[in-house]
Amino acid sequence: MAITMKSPVWPHSIDEAKAVQLAMKDRVKIIPLRRKPRFIAGVDAAFTEKNVIGSVCLYEYPELIPVEDEFSVTDLTFPYIPGYLSFREGPAIIEALACLRIKPHLILVDGQGMAHPKNLGIASHIGVILNIPTIGCAKSRLIGEYEEPEFKRGEWSPLNYEGRVVGAVLRTKDNVRPIFVSPGHRIDLKASIEIVLGCTGRYRIPEPLRRADSLSKKTKVLLR
Repeated sequence: MAITMKSPVWPHSIDEAKAVQLAMKDRVKIIPLRRKPRFIAGVDAAFTEKNVIGSVCLYEYPELIPVEDEFSVTDLTFPYIPGYLSFREGPAIIEALACLRIKPHLILVDGQGMAHPKNLGIASHIGVILNIPTIGCAKSRLIGEYEEPEFKRGEWSPLNYEGRVVGAVLRTKDNVRPIFVSPGHRIDLKASIEIVLGCTGRYRIPEPLRRADSLSKKTKVLLR
């Protein structure tokens, strides 16, 4: 079943974006995952001078079998501003998700979830709009303090911000740099760590996100 939704109105100014974040942040739910997902999507974005390419790669879980790839191309209408990634990448990513024939049970997002100054990173934003569990899985930190985790796969340390734990600094492979995992919506930290590790194979980055990154870059080349 494809994703069906009323298309959100995306702001084009920082003031409008701030108002949207303020209105949406209290709708984020960090709760235990209700059921084990069967289909997990990874989403990413790439950019040309005028366009955003949103990519989505759907996997059967836990076997990690690729099921479906889709992409969309939208106009680039929002500038790069740290903390406001949702408004730059979100429209293209949600359009790509809407193209899937099978609705994902969970979405991995290349970005932050609740590890965000307003508690509304792109993973949380997309999760609230679609009402689907989401996990932010970022290569670098946006906010917070942490201690380096041990060097074995599965080791992690809490990411702390303003007196609370907002994510995990997770080692997905032995002796490689950790990634920053934070719950987006309708999932808690424990399940987020388990899912990310379950989606990670030979490489540091979870397979659905690696494939989505590759798809967005290949599509960008075709648009030149």
